[in-house]
Amino acid sequence: MTTAYWCVLAAALLPYLTVGFAKSRSDFDNAAPRAWLARLEGWRARAHWAHQNAFEAFPPFAAAVIIAHLAQAPQNRVDALALGFVAARLLYSAFYILDRPALRSLVWTAGFACVVGLFVIAA
Repeated sequence: MTTAYWCVLAAALLPYLTVGFAKSRSDFDNAAPRAWLARLEGWRARAHWAHQNAFEAFPPFAAAVIIAHLAQAPQNRVDALALGFVAARLLYSAFYILDRPALRSLVWTAGFACVVGLFVIAA
């Protein structure tokens, strides 16, 4: 399995890391988790929002990696862009939770550029 494919797995698991932060309270209500999450404030709310955004960012990334592989794009470039995406998404989540919107937007753009880059090298 390629490094890029491992990055797809990492990106698929990232939402569960961020929601773990959001749910890290003793009063978490597993009987009604969506209602409980909707009432969060502060950094836990931002962790939940990062969780949701991670799900939104995953499909284009996974598709881009698969398409780049199918197009037989240079593997070292595919791997580098996939690693860049995962790094950007980790930073994105951290900056979201820490309430650093300008940095969050900057690394979101970097992650998006990695996805676009994967499609471009597949062309």
